Amino acid sequence: MIVTRAGFLTSVQDLGRTGFRQFGVSLSGALDSFALRVANLLVDNNEGAAGLEITFGGLQLHFQDKRIVAWCGGEFDVRVGPTELPAGHVCRVSAGDQLKFGRPKLGSRCWLAIFGGIDVALVLGSRSTDLRGNFGGFEDRVLRDGDVVPLSARPGSSTAATAISSWTAPHDWVSPARRDPILRFVRGFDWFRFSDVTVQRFTDHEFTVSTDSDRMGVRLTGPELRRIDNADLVSEAVAPGTVQVPPNGQPILLLGDCQTIGGYPKIAHVITVDLGIAAQVRAGDHVRFSEVSLADAHALLLERERALERFRIGLSLRGS
Repeated sequence: MIVTRAGFLTSVQDLGRTGFRQFGVSLSGALDSFALRVANLLVDNNEGAAGLEITFGGLQLHFQDKRIVAWCGGEFDVRVGPTELPAGHVCRVSAGDQLKFGRPKLGSRCWLAIFGGIDVALVLGSRSTDLRGNFGGFEDRVLRDGDVVPLSARPGSSTAATAISSWTAPHDWVSPARRDPILRFVRGFDWFRFSDVTVQRFTDHEFTVSTDSDRMGVRLTGPELRRIDNADLVSEAVAPGTVQVPPNGQPILLLGDCQTIGGYPKIAHVITVDLGIAAQVRAGDHVRFSEVSLADAHALLLERERALERFRIGLSLRGS
């Protein structure tokens, strides 16, 4: 697969580099791992196969053999030649075809799955690109114009697609971007370090996404969140979804490339099922937070996994 135009920021990602956080290695991986899982299932891949994470579009690919592709994410204008390819629909591309991603109307990222997966070397058990550590993925970096990306050689596919499929996955799975999203959270370890007035500000007011945001975290501006005390804190584990509050009182929502430990107080943690929505926000967007119980967070995740299992079974019956 030849990258004729690499776009703003495109990298190889899978479900992340697990099991190494105790050594300071970030998770990396697709910022919306569920979207990548769904896209991989649509093209008959293993859910953890490596695909492309595309930020703000501009990507153009030239295929050198027949492949089946699908993508999930924000509202992008995606085309195979002159034909539009909607999110969550499966398409068979032929040798010589061009796949193009325009700028998003809503959201900021999408994930492309290609039948067979992207065949780059495993580094610490993952093919993901660590953009801060400069390792993994395609030659330890983001894609550039002219790159020739290796794809796994797999014969045939049980997925039926002569052009673009009429069937798809549920809309919320393939198009998770929202206008003025509300992110659900559970209380963080340091919730008690903030006054009732401050936590009410956190839940009652909206925050604006700063331009100083990336795969490491979303910086937010809004009402100041001040701690009750100014005691120094011991650095503790953080993870994607953690909401930290630095001394300036403006929260930071951590994403997949976040550090493994941090010394800022943790006011909240965005629940797993909403991390895909968080991955779509861009500078100028407005975000609000809504508290849920830990039991509700578990129930929402369990229900989504059950629904994905039913979808997985449906795809297997379709291909049988």
